[in-house]
Amino acid sequence: MNTYYLGQTVMSYRKKANMTIRQFSDYSGISTSLISQIERNQANPSLSVLELISKALNVPLYTLFINDINTDTLISRKKDRKKVYRENPEHIVYDILTPDFMKAHIEVLMMDINGNSSTTESHYSHTEKEELAVIMHGDVSVELNGKIYELNEGDVVRIPPNVKHRFINNNKHGASVLFILTPALI
Repeated sequence: MNTYYLGQTVMSYRKKANMTIRQFSDYSGISTSLISQIERNQANPSLSVLELISKALNVPLYTLFINDINTDTLISRKKDRKKVYRENPEHIVYDILTPDFMKAHIEVLMMDINGNSSTTESHYSHTEKEELAVIMHGDVSVELNGKIYELNEGDVVRIPPNVKHRFINNNKHGASVLFILTPALI
């Protein structure tokens, strides 16, 4: 077991739970000095201490050990990307920038939308995802719950869960939109 990664993982989970070492000590029943030593990689905790840590952090014990990163899974080559086509494959193409093998907690897609087209005749909505869209090239409109907004290159739109939306390109030139989808916070 690589204690460096273990300490880093414990500290990351603790900070994500917005707990100081003192608060975590009180909550877990582990001394502040031992927690500090574990996080600084100066202690090799017993299984019973690891069980207390995982219980206090409300994470499965095995997640404390999932920290070996296969750097081969950190790169997605353009030539290998999967493309997704919507209702009209002549006008809309999505490149999946975060394929499954990357094991990312977010989805990133690049959409190329030709001139005088829209993503769909109706609307999309995501029940469990929140979306950010960045206009990377060109100008497009976004329709949010029936209201249309003009967007220019560099503009960003946030699309919360359950908001009906679609993108429209009324220009003769194509546009590119970068999408970032995350699990919904609510």
